[in-house]
This record gives sequence, structure tokens and C-alpha cells, in this order.
Amino acid sequence: MRKRLTAGTVALTAALFAATAFASPALRLGPATHGTFALYKGYYDGHKDGYVITDVSSKSQASAWHVNFAPVLKSAKAAPPQYFVTGRAAAGQIAVFGSEPGESSYNPLWDELVVTWKAGVTPVLLTKDDQITSLQKAGKLTIADPHIVLNAPITSIGSKSTVG
Repeated sequence: MRKRLTAGTVALTAALFAATAFASPALRLGPATHGTFALYKGYYDGHKDGYVITDVSSKSQASAWHVNFAPVLKSAKAAPPQYFVTGRAAAGQIAVFGSEPGESSYNPLWDELVVTWKAGVTPVLLTKDDQITSLQKAGKLTIADPHIVLNAPITSIGSKSTVG
């Protein structure tokens, strides 16, 4: 004898599964307090995102930035790039992300890459990762990898209220 599932049976089963999932006890996170964090700005695809830095795999950067030194981050694989321009730069230059929340490549760990303009090249404002790699291929800038990984979650996407 064959049994047929009706739409009502499927909906009832889904509702029971959902109720069971929400019936589990809440996770005990501990008491919440509100404090102040340094919120930085970075570009992604032409708009500004806000981010916080919590940990870094470089002891000297951790000390300079007053964040946690986390040497285990150095072994993280597949972290998207975060570009930092050193030396000459266009006015208003800030970090540039290679991904953001909602994209399949996003995670809060970043492979820190250092961008330097070549001599004789006039810096332009860098706002996209593709722009940076294109200018590198054109021989206008260099990208160095100091093998440093940051834990810097993006906390706001293009929101003027939190990015400024």
C-alpha cells in the first residue's frame, strides 16, 4: 500500500521540527555589558564597511593596536585579502576588503596584504580589490604578503550611522 504525503502533512511535520529546534534551552552567554570598541572603516566594492580588530597573528601589531596576540591565526587557510596601503597614498585612503558578509568567500579572518605605489606613479583612491589587482598587473603598484592574519569582523555594511 502506497502512502501519499499531502501538503498539510508536510507543513505539519515542518512546524513540529521548527518547534523542537526553538524549544531547546537558550545558550548561556553570560551577562552582557556595553563598552566602546574602535570601529575602523574599509572599502569594499566602492562603499565603506565598518570593522573591529580583535586579534592578530603578529605580536608587534597586537601590541601597537592594543588587541589580542593570537599566533594560531598564522596557520589559517583561505582567508580573504585585506589590503593596506603604505607610503604614498591618495587622500582618504583606508583599507580595502576582498570580501564582505553575504559573500561565499567571507569570514572574519583576513590575509593582510601591503600595497605600495611604484615610483613615478600618481596614487589614486583604491576602493575595490579588483582595482588593486588590476593596477598590480599593469605594473603601477606592488602587493606584499607579510604572512599576518587578522581577526577583524565586518560589523556594518555601508551604514553611515556606524561607519561615519
